[in-house]
Amino acid sequence: MIKRKFQSAMKGFLCLFLAGLLLASLGGGDASAQDDDTVAQNVFGVSGVFLKKITVTARKREELIQDVPLSITHFSSEQLETLKVNDLESLTVRMPNVALDDAISGLSIANFSIRGVGINESIASVDPTVGVFVDGIYMGQISIVLFDTFDVESIEVLRGPQGTLFGRNVTGGAILINTKKPGDVFEISARTSFEGGGESLNSYYMGTIGGPISETVSVKVSAYTNQDNGWFKNLHTGEAFGENDIRMVRPMIVWNPTDDVSLVLRYQYESTRNDGTASQNQRDFDLNSHDFSIDEEGFRRHKHHFFTAQLDWDVDFGDGTVTNIFGFYDAEGTALLDIDSTPENVFSIRGWTPYRQWSNELRYAGRFFESLHATTGLYYFTNEINYHDSRYILGGALTQNLGGDYFVDTLGVFLSLDYDLTDRVTLISGTRYSHEKRKVETVSATAVPCNVAVGPACEFDFTDEETWNSWSPKLGAVYHISGGANIYGHWTRGFRSGGYNLRNSFPPDQELPGPYDEERIDTFEAGFKISTNRGILNGAVFYNMIDDVQRIITLPRSASVFAQEIRNTADVEAFGFELDGLLAVTGNFFLLGSIGYADPEYTKIKYDLNVDGVLDKKDLALELPRAAKLTWSVGATHNAGLANWGKMTSRVSYSYRDKSYLTDNNVGYTPEQNIVEAGIDIAPMNDRFSVGFYGKNLLNEVRHGSYQSLDNPLFPQLGGSFAPLSKGRTFGVQLTYRYR
Repeated sequence: MIKRKFQSAMKGFLCLFLAGLLLASLGGGDASAQDDDTVAQNVFGVSGVFLKKITVTARKREELIQDVPLSITHFSSEQLETLKVNDLESLTVRMPNVALDDAISGLSIANFSIRGVGINESIASVDPTVGVFVDGIYMGQISIVLFDTFDVESIEVLRGPQGTLFGRNVTGGAILINTKKPGDVFEISARTSFEGGGESLNSYYMGTIGGPISETVSVKVSAYTNQDNGWFKNLHTGEAFGENDIRMVRPMIVWNPTDDVSLVLRYQYESTRNDGTASQNQRDFDLNSHDFSIDEEGFRRHKHHFFTAQLDWDVDFGDGTVTNIFGFYDAEGTALLDIDSTPENVFSIRGWTPYRQWSNELRYAGRFFESLHATTGLYYFTNEINYHDSRYILGGALTQNLGGDYFVDTLGVFLSLDYDLTDRVTLISGTRYSHEKRKVETVSATAVPCNVAVGPACEFDFTDEETWNSWSPKLGAVYHISGGANIYGHWTRGFRSGGYNLRNSFPPDQELPGPYDEERIDTFEAGFKISTNRGILNGAVFYNMIDDVQRIITLPRSASVFAQEIRNTADVEAFGFELDGLLAVTGNFFLLGSIGYADPEYTKIKYDLNVDGVLDKKDLALELPRAAKLTWSVGATHNAGLANWGKMTSRVSYSYRDKSYLTDNNVGYTPEQNIVEAGIDIAPMNDRFSVGFYGKNLLNEVRHGSYQSLDNPLFPQLGGSFAPLSKGRTFGVQLTYRYR
């Protein structure tokens, strides 16, 4: 069966490649011979930025996106502004084989998945499969990566394992977020947005000011706030629900003491206060509705400090650059959730998660003998999590406490080489060695009053530590057909860290919280990239082999209402392909589209995934969570002049994502998504002012962040599900002012 699917995928890929060659022949010229502003890009955005070459840092050096032998989607600051993207979750249906979901919808628990490689949990010690890097700093916990996109220069989404250059926990891919630096002249910008469509108004206010203050120093300050009065309606109270108050400030200093040296210092403070999650119990409400009714509206409180320092030094050796990136992140968070998702006070959870990390990467990139490009470096990362979970059952008649302390130390050494064998053929190779140590101390569910995070201290009943050593190699080649077309292929290996379960509710004599082992992925990928003066077409086909897949198994028959184990449960194989492109119909009218197909399947089962007491074909036939088989999108954008005084950009898009399961036993799922979005932006010729009108999710589609079954024979008062909801249809207006 897998062989037939692979053959079908290859046939489809070959058809797409032939279509690309046809596009290249119709382009009428070599893209490399054109001006830098005459080659189209491969993502949605403003018409005015379609005909520009794009520079990315996907391989830790600046390259044109069409020259990078990877599957990449790039969003510029102009595109993010036009698409009215406020956080990473807003991009979840815009890319092939990519899902950027918030598991607890509104509480910033990232369950990202790329090519069906993802996670499905909110446990603080669970590592992601899609790594998020902000200004080169790896964000080491899933609750801190749903980054607000204000004043962001670009976002790069890399599909497929990126372990050689980015380390562990990027088995699905990596997301690179680059914030804006101060410009060469004094600049002021201000923007406000107002959104409706739900119960109450949602507003955004943001501004930046910055520029040079001397010949060598530039500064910038950005500020942002989101005041959301609630899109949802809680049927229990009849009032708006989903209040959100986010406040952020980000100062930045750029110092260039010489022409060869640059130092960039960034600091960010953010505070968040919002309601709990709009949790739907699907026993009482239709899963295709936004209806819910809860008595405990809950809350989330979060604040963090984030500091980065990047030093770049251009050196004569290999005409290269030495880069050192240091990052420190410190956060405190607490949340209260109505888990029973009903108007009855049956089951709620309050959690605390203080978190801190620091990291440093020292690397060098240069070119030798006119044909060898080398990137090498050292990386160190350490973090600490103090996690506590208090469960209030039957109105507080039964209270349980569990959690633990978690310490991680990681050291990495990496080398990546590109060798130009001929003018047309480039060989790719690289490897990374990682050494990781993890220490844990946990307390299983106890009625003794204690709190791991804020005190009084808990008496730990389990302590342990484990180390892992891994290699992440890569081998491949690129063939440059012409200046505007190339094909590539590579094999690469990646690892997802082993670890421990901080939410273990079993006593150690019944079930240990770990360690569970690393998850390993081997990926074979072949792709092409074609650029012409009429458009672009990029495609890739991939085959994944994943060993020792880490999954969270929920066991409902527990005095803790539900208990969760983390195990290496299975091996998986997956075939798939992706295609995305742009066609310039005229100089002002563009058509865009993408399609992705991924079909991961279990090939070996090592644990009872559906928890029916038997390891059999029923487990083997289950679908992987967060692995929508088909994703596709089409869109159009148009530029028009307005009587010589201004311009108007209009856009419309349709995106589709297949039904995807949210649980390993396939009980919970989120329906297929049909997302229609549209917008119009109007600005005078000087671009100083602009106004935009837009609509998101115009078909009012329902999406659930996760699903937790609440059926438990020990607690007949419970039942149904905890299924957090995302927002539905939204309309908005955005006003922007710029001065420079």
